[in-house]
Amino acid sequence: MMASTAQSRIKSISYAKYGYMFIAPFFIVYAFFQIWPLINTFILSFYGNGDAASEFVGLENYQTLLFGGDNRRSRALNDTFIQSFINTVILWVGNFIPQIFLSLLLAVWFTDSKLHIPGKGFFKVVMYLPNIITAVSVAALFMRFISNSQTSAVNIILAQMGNEPIKFENDPTWSRGIVMFIQTWMWFGNTMIMMMSGILGINPSLFEAANIDGASSGQTLRKITLPLLKPMVVYTLITSMIGGLQMFDIPFLYHTAAGDIKDHLRTVAVFIYEQFRAGNNVHNPQYGVAGAASIMLFIVTAILGIFVFRMNRDQDEVRKKKERKELVKEYKRQQKLAKNGGLD
Repeated sequence: MMASTAQSRIKSISYAKYGYMFIAPFFIVYAFFQIWPLINTFILSFYGNGDAASEFVGLENYQTLLFGGDNRRSRALNDTFIQSFINTVILWVGNFIPQIFLSLLLAVWFTDSKLHIPGKGFFKVVMYLPNIITAVSVAALFMRFISNSQTSAVNIILAQMGNEPIKFENDPTWSRGIVMFIQTWMWFGNTMIMMMSGILGINPSLFEAANIDGASSGQTLRKITLPLLKPMVVYTLITSMIGGLQMFDIPFLYHTAAGDIKDHLRTVAVFIYEQFRAGNNVHNPQYGVAGAASIMLFIVTAILGIFVFRMNRDQDEVRKKKERKELVKEYKRQQKLAKNGGLD
């Protein structure tokens, strides 16, 4: 009797509060630096710009960005914002597709137990290194190699061959392709590591069984690796999409002349920055327009993230979860009937 009392007393002690105490600093910092700025940005998006920043304008900033207006400035903002969003999607899709294919290929290659690759650890480190180099350094590096300047490495080589220098930054195809290549080069190592961790988490006995059954490498990849790697691919897709829609550093830094941001490289994040830190907006910041653009980018990112997550959910698991809920409801109903003597 005493033992059972002691055991129930021990079970009644909750250690959850200590866990909350340990994680509280993170939530405090997150609320201060993330949630409050987001709320303040949302409030700011309903106010005017520049000298009229204290004037409440309602949805005018959103209307200007999405549909334009009667004056030339509103139409220009609308055209620039729409083009910035199109540029953002093009640059993200253009670097994510080769990035995920290259990362998956290398991850499968490095985790294949039948391949004995010498220096495997060295190659992993080298491929991950671009991810830890700052974007400013990478942009400066590529500006020395490929840019409008006649002193860039590629144009020097072209001049020695008797060809005219190429204005890489002015050409949408060249400049977008270079930015896509930079983004892929910087991030494929990180994606490769995540794909490798997902593959190493798969039960090795599945690969052994496939090998015994005579499955080829392609069949093993299609029937075992990719289906079981789906959660990691979804996670990578969502995180890449969030980062891609907020792309700023490389598109903003890839230009030779100061302040010469090309229209075909202007992303939504660059557009937001320009509204209060570029040109005439330095002395007349457009906080309302910048706030509205930020909120719309947040909403689009959230909607796409939810859509991708729901489209890639395990349908069997969803069905089983619904069945469990129905069973719990039925059990509670039966318990209630039993308690009431069979009367509902």
